[in-house]
Amino acid sequence: MKLAKLKIFTISTVLLLVAGLQAEGTKDTTDVVSTADAGALMMATTTSTDNTGLLDYLGPKFTKDTGVTLKWVAIGTGKALKMGENCDVDILFVHAPASERKFVDSGFGADRRQVMYNDFVIVGPKSDPAKVSGMNQNEALKIIKEKKNPFFSRGDDSGTNKKEISLWKKAVGAVPEKSDWYVQTGQGMLVTINMAAEKNGYTMTDRATWIKYMSQKGDNNSMQITVEGGNGLFNQYSVITISKERCPKVKTNLAKKLTDWLVTEKTQKDIGDFRLLGQQLYVPNAGK
Repeated sequence: MKLAKLKIFTISTVLLLVAGLQAEGTKDTTDVVSTADAGALMMATTTSTDNTGLLDYLGPKFTKDTGVTLKWVAIGTGKALKMGENCDVDILFVHAPASERKFVDSGFGADRRQVMYNDFVIVGPKSDPAKVSGMNQNEALKIIKEKKNPFFSRGDDSGTNKKEISLWKKAVGAVPEKSDWYVQTGQGMLVTINMAAEKNGYTMTDRATWIKYMSQKGDNNSMQITVEGGNGLFNQYSVITISKERCPKVKTNLAKKLTDWLVTEKTQKDIGDFRLLGQQLYVPNAGK
């Protein structure tokens, strides 16, 4: 319970402070989150690690092993990278490799290390109105577009949204963002799946969040996986320490403790053992 309270405090504090900076139209390099708590390690992360309960599971273990308090804000990879650029956090836990490499190459991050992976899936109504079940993602997206079946995109520059955009471009040449049947929710993954279910539509999600959704819905779940296992659906998660050269107040010593801890054999096993509905959510792959 103590960890949950800390997390909620961090989210509200960070978002209020960052919103204030953005409202003024400035790019402040002040360590905003460290102002909230100088003794804690502050992390920005994708929503999936939070929604699935992985961080609530790992956080107390990390604190027990290292004595370091971990706080985080779950906002999606694109916004997490922006928080890193603005020196608002010490470390990132994200899943958009191309954007991450650009972030590091631009001098904003250092010590990027792989931690775990899963895959992306396209989910839709069990009735499968587009009749795309079992197809690869390119075929499925082409048919969804042709039939104008509702498709719900997060539209929030998250790691999942970045991947979805790349798949649309590969399948049909461009993102159908001006089409009435293509809905950009601007919401997290669980909310977006719910919206797709309500409108008999399709969406793309990481598998871990899908399993979390199934655990919440139980027998009332009207959705199913329609596309999975194709090339290009791999979903890598990595950690990146914010550059001290760009952000002098970043707590690199604490960030290194988390990075080193996440890739240990013990923690990698804990990640692999984390399950919902008896299903593994993430596959550890540090050092691979």
